Amino acid sequence: MPLERSFGVLLHPTSLPGPWGIGTLGPAARAFLDWLATAGARWWQVLPLGPTGYGDSPYQAFSAFAGNPYLIDPGRLQQKGWLEEAPPPIHAERVDYGWLYRTRWPLLRKAYAGFQKRATPEEKAALEAFVKAEKGWLEDYALFMALKDRFDGKPWNQWPPELRSREPQALQQAKEELAQEVGFHRWLQWLFYSAWAELRAYAEAQGVGLIGDMPIFVAFDSADVWAHPEYFHLDAAGQPTVVAGVPPDYFSEKGQLWGNPLYRWEAMEEEGFSWWIERFRQALRLYHLVRIDHFRGFEAYWAVPFGRPDAVEGRWVKAPGEKLFRAAEAVLGKMPILAEDLGVITPEVEALREALGFPGMKVLQFAFTGEENAFLPHHYPAHGNVVVYSGTHDNDTSLGWYRTAPETERAFLRRYLAREGIRCLAEQEVPGALAELALKSPARLAILPLQDLLGLGSEARMNHPGRPEGNWAWRYPAGALSAELAQSLRALAASHGRV
Repeated sequence: MPLERSFGVLLHPTSLPGPWGIGTLGPAARAFLDWLATAGARWWQVLPLGPTGYGDSPYQAFSAFAGNPYLIDPGRLQQKGWLEEAPPPIHAERVDYGWLYRTRWPLLRKAYAGFQKRATPEEKAALEAFVKAEKGWLEDYALFMALKDRFDGKPWNQWPPELRSREPQALQQAKEELAQEVGFHRWLQWLFYSAWAELRAYAEAQGVGLIGDMPIFVAFDSADVWAHPEYFHLDAAGQPTVVAGVPPDYFSEKGQLWGNPLYRWEAMEEEGFSWWIERFRQALRLYHLVRIDHFRGFEAYWAVPFGRPDAVEGRWVKAPGEKLFRAAEAVLGKMPILAEDLGVITPEVEALREALGFPGMKVLQFAFTGEENAFLPHHYPAHGNVVVYSGTHDNDTSLGWYRTAPETERAFLRRYLAREGIRCLAEQEVPGALAELALKSPARLAILPLQDLLGLGSEARMNHPGRPEGNWAWRYPAGALSAELAQSLRALAASHGRV
């Protein structure tokens, strides 16, 4: 997909400031879009928006289709008259997911009761229309979440056998008994999708596009696996037989054991990849561009036998590759996709990406091991149809990376920047220097994490791959996005033809 020369900023909505303990799709999101427009940015990239569970990772959501209720702005519920009393403001520097779990769900249930009592006929009709339009995924998801609450959060394969195996009579009885809770989760999804649609329209009015992030795999404890066990490698008890991960790499000497169940691609192909087509369709409703995480898994994926302690013991298994994307294109047309092609990349993976015309990724933090490193900007293809990042959500911030990098890489970085005419005399200048290198590069699209634009260190890191706790919590403080920073960024981007 050809991209205009432009740049964007990587920031998950949970990292927005505000009074609710977590960033939401409320006023702070619009203020961020205003700031991006002032800075000349054409793109806002987010992480996956699904409802998170244990571990709080947006890459392990309860649904591949649903939105995260934590992103709903309680202030909007007050304005609608559905929430009579809001909690006191909590301007937390980091997201406390445990506190959020204890306090936000009761708050949202109060608001739902208020909606049931005081909603206008037009609001109730809008909810009904949403429920009807999204029935294909929403009914399974709403019942899944209601059952999880009934069974104290246990994964679906620990529910009673008749519900685990989705016996029709048991499902019908559960829907009737849990009608209030099912309705609550439908309502939450209506709120999320309505808020996101408004935010997308606001972004378009500001000249800013939204880049989403689609994980290739889904969580085991999700409505997707419960509703469609035939699409996954599971045993008779609903336990995965093989799970996803990646072999040892830059991030971990024992690889990364993600634990997601793996697809039975042959079953999906027999049905024309219909589940994937609907997933792509939904993503294109939400975003203007879709980054597919772990794109190489569509060519071949790392399969680890279930129960292993790490990802060392695995094997590569072929995936359907081009057949899947051609089937989706036949229904949806050419899709605006960015391919995350990091990790163990083979000629077959590169051939797949090139055949589909998807831009790949370059990460500058990986670049400074020597002159032959493909992540150095002078090695980018002449057509520039790639996306360059100073770092990603899985990297340390650029300042944190520089402080812990081997001296050989630090010295090479300094030499390379000097050769490119970019000033970097002190470590505090490294984030700005890498941002300038990305903007100057031949890549058509440059994405800069907000942490790097703010010059922050490791305290602002979003994720530590392989570490199960303490991730996804960073927030930037109110007032951090100054007009001066926007103007200097705009001037720098303009000097490199990106505004």
